[in-house]
Amino acid sequence: MSDPTVRALQRAIHHSLEYLNGLDSATVNAMADLATVRQRLSKPLGDSPLDAAQVIDELVADSQDAIVNCAGGRFFGWVVGGSVPSSLAADLLTSVWDQNAGIYASGPAAAVTEEVSGAWLKDLLGLPRDASFAFVTGCQMAHFTCLAAARHAVLRDRGWNVEEQGLFGAPPIRIISSNQRHGSTARAIRYLGLGKNSVVDLPADEQGRLRAADLEAALSQEPDRPTIVLLLAGELCTGAYDPFRELIPIAKKYRAWVHVDGAFGLWAAASSRFRHLTEGVEMADSWATDGHKWLNVPYDSGYAFVRDAAAHQASMSHRESYLIHSSDARDQMDWNPEWSRRARGFTTYAAIRQLGRSGIAQIVDQCCDRARDLVLGIGALQGAEVVWEPQINQGLVRFLDPAGTDHDARTDAVIARLLASGEAFFGGTKWRGMRCMRISVSNWRTSVDDVQRVIRAVDAILRAKI
Repeated sequence: MSDPTVRALQRAIHHSLEYLNGLDSATVNAMADLATVRQRLSKPLGDSPLDAAQVIDELVADSQDAIVNCAGGRFFGWVVGGSVPSSLAADLLTSVWDQNAGIYASGPAAAVTEEVSGAWLKDLLGLPRDASFAFVTGCQMAHFTCLAAARHAVLRDRGWNVEEQGLFGAPPIRIISSNQRHGSTARAIRYLGLGKNSVVDLPADEQGRLRAADLEAALSQEPDRPTIVLLLAGELCTGAYDPFRELIPIAKKYRAWVHVDGAFGLWAAASSRFRHLTEGVEMADSWATDGHKWLNVPYDSGYAFVRDAAAHQASMSHRESYLIHSSDARDQMDWNPEWSRRARGFTTYAAIRQLGRSGIAQIVDQCCDRARDLVLGIGALQGAEVVWEPQINQGLVRFLDPAGTDHDARTDAVIARLLASGEAFFGGTKWRGMRCMRISVSNWRTSVDDVQRVIRAVDAILRAKI
């Protein structure tokens, strides 16, 4: 091995360990402003090579205070997990091995780890053993992959081959969901040429769930139209679950394809405490979830699962004479939208082997407990109130204006102060007409001490009477 490679890797590992060792004491938010980050990193394009180790050292120095420390235990924005040790190490090996994981021939171990991990994931999530699967960048592309299979199937059943004939002149597809669906499904629908106007958003009930009567009424209006029904396993703000056992049989009566957005919530199936929330989800036709949330593997990691493997393969597969296709092994490009792609199976394989069933269940249970402690602890402070008590790992609080006039502005001001303090990272949202602070706990590192530290930080801000 060349000396530059050794020195660069040694410096990278040194900086990585230094970063991880400092997570507990580090500020969570990126504290450097945009102008500073641009000034540091916007170096002139050089004419001559630089020493690789020097490049790594300078990259770390110039990125100082511009890294959001979501790897640590006090990050509660969006739904972001961390990386368990084995998956982090496997991610380094993934880069070192640098496999083009498009077909078995270009990386046998990469292909087989996906094959094995896909089977493990279906087992953990309670999905049909014969469902096909794909490893993609995240839930956005998992939706794309699943809905491409759905588009193929619902048009195939009406005598139309969308891969050959396109969408011009095809029977129009209708998509039915609740109004709580995530924006990533809207983007997937746009990418697939179905158009946002094809979506019928039905009102959710007070618990954020789609009502059976509303779904039946919507489906009955055009009973023969090709239809995809989108259901939620874990809504972004409240963690709400649609009642799968009620809704899916209704959809099936009208020959609709059922797709489940389970970006994080599908992982409840791995926990004996929370598995009841996913009851009936296995009756759907496709499912999307993330690994970089509750499984705690590095970005980017998403999983798509499809009951109708033939529809899945028909919507994705491609053949070229110069490629070496296998008749026995699994060629990943038969199931994924990407051609050249990172070997995503290694990190998932490592995480599942390290954690086992009980370890994955423990992460889910622990995150749900920490979320509840945070929401109830912050909500009990003077000047705060609970808006949504978590049923899993998502909750909402807001902060009350002492003058009683503008609780929304007060909530945003407290969030801004928290971010500026560096003690924790939270995001805001508008829910049922009011501004709230979202609390999402997805990281295996989040401890009881982290929770208490954050509650104290919020209390100090509220007492400061900003």
